[in-house]
Amino acid sequence: MKKKIIGKWYIIFIAAFFVSVSAVYAVFGESSYIAVHDNLDLFMAQFGMMKNTGSFFSHGVDVPFLGGVARDNLPSELSLYTLLYFLFPSFTAYIIGYLLKIAISLASVWLLAGEWYGEDFAKYKPMAAMMGFCYGILNLFPAFGIPFASIPLALYLLLRIYRKPSAKLYVLLFCYPFLSYFSYHGFFILAYLLAGIIWLGIRDRKAPLSLMAALVVLGLGYVFFEYRLFYVMLFGGVETIRSTMVEADLGLWEIMAQSADVWLHGMFHAESVHDKLVLWVCVGYFFYLNGKYAAERKYREMFHDVYNLLMLLLVFNSAVYGIYNWGAFRRMVETLLPPLKGFQFNRTVFFSPFLWYGAFFMILQRMYAYSAEREGKGLLRRGSRLAANALALAAAAVILLMPSRYNDLFFTCKNKALELLKGKEADEMNFQEFYSCELFESIKQDIGYAGEWSAAYGFHPAVLEYNGIATLDGYLGFYPQSYKEDFRRIIAPALERVEASRVYYDDWGARAYLYSGTDLSVVSQFKSFTVEDKDIYIDVRAFEELGGSYIFSRFELSNAEEAGLYLVKAYEPEEAPYAVYVYRCGGGG
Repeated sequence: MKKKIIGKWYIIFIAAFFVSVSAVYAVFGESSYIAVHDNLDLFMAQFGMMKNTGSFFSHGVDVPFLGGVARDNLPSELSLYTLLYFLFPSFTAYIIGYLLKIAISLASVWLLAGEWYGEDFAKYKPMAAMMGFCYGILNLFPAFGIPFASIPLALYLLLRIYRKPSAKLYVLLFCYPFLSYFSYHGFFILAYLLAGIIWLGIRDRKAPLSLMAALVVLGLGYVFFEYRLFYVMLFGGVETIRSTMVEADLGLWEIMAQSADVWLHGMFHAESVHDKLVLWVCVGYFFYLNGKYAAERKYREMFHDVYNLLMLLLVFNSAVYGIYNWGAFRRMVETLLPPLKGFQFNRTVFFSPFLWYGAFFMILQRMYAYSAEREGKGLLRRGSRLAANALALAAAAVILLMPSRYNDLFFTCKNKALELLKGKEADEMNFQEFYSCELFESIKQDIGYAGEWSAAYGFHPAVLEYNGIATLDGYLGFYPQSYKEDFRRIIAPALERVEASRVYYDDWGARAYLYSGTDLSVVSQFKSFTVEDKDIYIDVRAFEELGGSYIFSRFELSNAEEAGLYLVKAYEPEEAPYAVYVYRCGGGG
C-alpha cells in the first residue's frame, strides 16, 4: 500500500497544489494581488464593460471607452475565457480561468503523450503529468493562458487525424478554436500545419490528404469562433492605428542580439523562466546527445531525433522574432500580403515555452527509459528515475517561486505573509484596491453621474471603465486611426513638452491616456505614488468637442482653473488606496 502511494507521488503533488491554491484565493478573495500590466488595465476592464452594458452577445453596438469602440473589436463571446466573465463575477472568473488553464494543460499533454508513446506510455505517466503541470503553471499572458495551455491538444488532434482520421476528430478540431485565439496562436498553428503538409508531401511523395482536410477544417473553425475578428479584418473598412504603428528597423547585429536574447530569456508575454534551469539541462543534453551520435558516426540519427527538431524550432522561433524588426523584410511581407500590415508575425515565440518544456521532459522521459533498460542494476536504475523526478519537481518549484510579471500566486502569498507576520501592508494595490468599486460607486451617486464621457488622470482609464464610467481615453491595440488623431488634440500640450511621450503615442498609440507634461508616466498600481508637478496639460476645448465632461484625477490639480476645469468634489477616504478629485469642464455651475 505504501509503495503504491509513493508511486503516485505526482498525483498527490498536483492535487495538493490545486487544493492549496483554491484555499489561498478562497481565503483572500479580492484582496489578492493580481498583475496590472496588460491585465487589470486592459482585458479585465473590457470584460467588465461588456458585463456592465450587457454587450457580450450584442451586435452593432459600441462599448463606452475610447469615445465608443465597436463591440466587434473586443474578444469573441465564442471563447471559453470570455464566457467565464459572462457567467461569473470578474475576480471569480479570473481564478477559475487560472485553474482551468492548468487542468487543460494537464489533460492536453496527457493525451498527446499517450498518443505519442503508445504502449510505452504507462512507463512515463509521472513525467507526462509533471510536464502538463509545469507547462500549465507557467505564468504567461493571463487573458491567453488557456490558448497557450491548449497547444498540445491541437497537436494531439492533428496527430490522431494523421494516423487515423475520423469524423469525430474533425468535429473536435473544428471546435478547438473555442480554447484558442487566432491572432496569438491560430494563425501560426495553421502556418506550422501547412509547412508540415508540404514536408510530409515531399518525404512521402504523396499528399497527406487527412492533414490537408484538417487545415481547412481548423481554418473554418477559427472563422466561426472568431467571426467578429475576421469581419473587422476583412470587411471593417476602417483604417486602424495598426496602419501607422512604427516598428523597429534594426541592423544585422541588433537582430542577432535580439534573437539570442529572446532564445535565452523569452519575452514578457510568454515568460517561461526556462533560463533558470530548463535551458541549461536542454543545452547540456543537446551536446551530449549529438556528441554521442558523432562519436558513434550515427550522423543520420541526428536528423531524425525529435529532440533536435525541437531545438531547431526554438532557434527558428527566436530568429523570426528578431527578423520581424528587419524593416525591409517586414515591408516585403506587408506588400505581398497586405492584410498582414501591422500584424506581429514574430509571435512564433509564443510557442517556445511549450517547446522548451517539451524538450526538457523528453530528456526526463529518456532518463525513465534508461532506468527501465537497467532493470538488473538496481542503484543505477533507481538513481536515473529519482533524478528525473527531482528535476521535474525542481522545474515546478522554479516556476512557482520566481517573481515573474504574472505570478499572481507568488505575490499574493508574499504580500499576505508580510501583512500577517510583520503587520506591514504592501504598497502595491490588490485587486479590490485597484478598482475601488465602492469608492467609485459613491462618487457616481454624489455627482449624479449619468453616462457622461470622462477621462482619468493619475490612474489607468480601466479603473473608470470597470466601474461603469464612459471614457474618452483607454487602452486597445486596434481602434480607428481617426480617433487617435482626434484624441491627440486633447493631449497635444503634454506631448509637446515630453518628447518620449510624443514618440510613444505617435509611434504606437494603443494607450490613449492623458499624459503628464513633465513625467513619463502618471499611472501606477502603488499607493504611495505621487508626482511633483500636479499641473495638467490638456486642450480642454478639444476635450469638450469630443463630448468630454469629467476628469477623474488622482491628484489635486494645481492649475485646474487656468486649464478651464473646476473642482466638483474631492474624495480623500482613509480606507481607499488613493484620493480622487472630480473635475468638470466649464466655469463652475
